[in-house]
Amino acid sequence: MRTITLGRTGITSPQNAFGALPIQRDDFDTAQRILRRAYEGGMTFFDTARLYSDSEEKMGAALSDVRNRIAIATKTMAKTPDEMKRQLETSLRNLRTDYVDIYQFHCAEQCYRPGDGTGMYETMESFRQQGMVRHIGITAHKIGIAEEAVRSGLYETLQFPFSYLSGSRETKLVELCKEHDVGFIAMKGLAGGLITNAKAAYTFMTQFSNVLPIWGVQHMHELEQWLAFMEDSPEYDAEMQAFVERDRKEFGTDFCRGCGYCMPCPQGIIINQCARMSQMVRRAPSAGWLTEQWQQAFRDVLKCTGCGACKKKCPYGLDIPVLLKKNYDDYQNILSGKTKV
Repeated sequence: MRTITLGRTGITSPQNAFGALPIQRDDFDTAQRILRRAYEGGMTFFDTARLYSDSEEKMGAALSDVRNRIAIATKTMAKTPDEMKRQLETSLRNLRTDYVDIYQFHCAEQCYRPGDGTGMYETMESFRQQGMVRHIGITAHKIGIAEEAVRSGLYETLQFPFSYLSGSRETKLVELCKEHDVGFIAMKGLAGGLITNAKAAYTFMTQFSNVLPIWGVQHMHELEQWLAFMEDSPEYDAEMQAFVERDRKEFGTDFCRGCGYCMPCPQGIIINQCARMSQMVRRAPSAGWLTEQWQQAFRDVLKCTGCGACKKKCPYGLDIPVLLKKNYDDYQNILSGKTKV
């Protein structure tokens, strides 16, 4: 398996890393077993966030005794320097460490810069000078902000959604990071659950010498899929390329990634699920998406007024009312038996 160096941070990792958002859904013992197995299986890079409820605590409990052998990245969604300081102190306490390898502005709505009046970047820099933070990173869903951050020279890593369903602009963003020696951390490598072939998702990433994918793991069997690639790393061969091309043709670029930036909806529609519901029914275990609870939630799509508030907030420029209607019609056909899954 290839070893990735994250830009000018100098942090190295197998091209197979752990995303700790889903372990907040596990009980403490299960989460610790999963995290420990990931480490013992060869993973050395672990990504979490203050937002992920008790994810940091679970990571601290599971991995504090091997702290000097792993890299930990966490994130802050603070909007003021004082709140960011409180969040970092909490993160360090939860992680049972006195520093984080990468501290990231989480889901950034702007590219923070020195002198921009917020004091946010200056505060982040002060953390680095004090040794509490070793490298400054940023995560984004809006590609314009991501591109600006990379070109600014202020950030050592960028975390951004990237998978084989991504478009050409996202691929150019990977190249831009390489050009500017910025480490690229790929989130949503499974496109929010739409990609169900782990081998295809993994091998696609191996084309890029500067991309570190973090796979969101909730269950041990999911982890074992990724760990299987540590010793027997498959190639992005002709068979995998053909599979990826078929999936790309099926989805195109006009699909919901489930990021939730469009929310909340004035009509109470759960947009980030309803705008991709029929795809989830087809590609994930369908029973969970056909319950009465989800059928009721999906009926709310009929309340859509076409106000356009969601379209203005979508970082991918999707025509969300159209997607909602398309998914609603398809979902009803599935329920009625007109369409088989």
